[in-house]
Amino acid sequence: MSRDMSYEAINARKNQIMKDAMRISYEDFEWDGIGFDYEKMMREVGYSMEEMRQIQLDNGVGDTPLLEMRNLTALARKYAPEGKGARIFIKDEACNASGSFKARRAAISVQQAKRLGYKGVIAATSGNYGAAVAAQAAMNGLKCIVVQECYDNDKVGQPEILEKQRICEAYGAEVVQLTVGPELFTTFLGLLEETGYFNASLYTPFGIAGVETLGYELAVQCKERFGKYPDAVVCTNAGGGNLTGTARGLLKAGADHTQVIGASIDLSGLHMASDHDFNKKSCTTGHTGFAIPFVTWPDRSDCPRNAARTLRYMDRYVTVKQGEVFYITQALAVLEGYERGPAGNTSLTAAFALAQQMDQDQIIIVQETEYTGAGKHTMPQLTFAKQNGVEVYFGDPDTEVPGKTLVFPKDPSMIRAREYDLKKAKCSYVHNCVKNYHMTEATKQDIQYIMDEIREDESFVVNELKQYQVKIKEV
Repeated sequence: MSRDMSYEAINARKNQIMKDAMRISYEDFEWDGIGFDYEKMMREVGYSMEEMRQIQLDNGVGDTPLLEMRNLTALARKYAPEGKGARIFIKDEACNASGSFKARRAAISVQQAKRLGYKGVIAATSGNYGAAVAAQAAMNGLKCIVVQECYDNDKVGQPEILEKQRICEAYGAEVVQLTVGPELFTTFLGLLEETGYFNASLYTPFGIAGVETLGYELAVQCKERFGKYPDAVVCTNAGGGNLTGTARGLLKAGADHTQVIGASIDLSGLHMASDHDFNKKSCTTGHTGFAIPFVTWPDRSDCPRNAARTLRYMDRYVTVKQGEVFYITQALAVLEGYERGPAGNTSLTAAFALAQQMDQDQIIIVQETEYTGAGKHTMPQLTFAKQNGVEVYFGDPDTEVPGKTLVFPKDPSMIRAREYDLKKAKCSYVHNCVKNYHMTEATKQDIQYIMDEIREDESFVVNELKQYQVKIKEV
């Protein structure tokens, strides 16, 4: 008898599909109530830092250079108060096989698939991760399918996304191309079940642990060169794996006082699942339309429990504008001689502004770059924006309206890192706990779990829960 492949039926089988596709029993980590044992889940990776670094090095990944941006630092100091202007560095992850930090995630996931005897791997992504999985699968003799949401309903795709489609195919992957909408996850689940391939999701413990080597490396490199750990590390934030893995690696290296700052492009007002809005954004990664939902509820991913949990690790969260990111992308090329893609330049834009608030003897590190070229380059993205009715001009970036205008700063002094209220995000997380688990009461374990998730004290969590008439159990 053929299986029911309807949306409802596939999603009803999702837990078993996931278990078969990773051989991880997520039920083993669940607690009574709303929580689960996050650290136990991460230990299930089963690889030490040394083992992960060796796996990555054997597959063209890791040991990337830490580069000082002397000219961008000098430019930042020009606009900073006297004595301010931290030294800006970047970890040049474009040197990895496939050209981004996501090769770190893919190397560990593909290695796990190979060790467990899977014939192939599947990833659902429209970004660099698909290319990374495809490249690592090719190196290790595995088949690869990338499920990619790449078009609006008129079958029009952004240059950046189509470039990622191209590179996945260049590495030998089969790319399943979808229009924007709810079918991505269901298609992904159906393919996992049909093929029996390994789930190389962005959000498995293997994927997040693979990024730990990035935080570890940059901490060690900084300490060896300058005798201290970095004062701040800025991570472009979307689904949260970049920041989570980097922060965990920093802690494992001993850099427990380094401030971890998330940075995203402000795309307020655009709905990422809207066909109308899909091609109105001019930056397809590291933006608030993706990041905020994952910050406030990580378990919306394609795994039963998401290993990327930013509120556990993020000290600050800032936003920048699309026009500012394009401006810094060009500044990086003409001032430093490095032409790099858009994702890392989101955090570089934030670092340029944040450095002006820090002392000159401090160090701020942008923890990743990515390759550029073809559709990922600034010019095709700007041309595409104009074709979609977006007005592009120089002015005050604060006047930018996502989907309508893209405003380059008149001069670098106008580039800002706008503080996002993390308390607001934490309150939203508590609200989502109540809503998604239909909470009417909370145990001490529930409260402790939320405290760990959002790094707040008991009184904060209890007060938030009481706003929703959740009863606090004393025993």
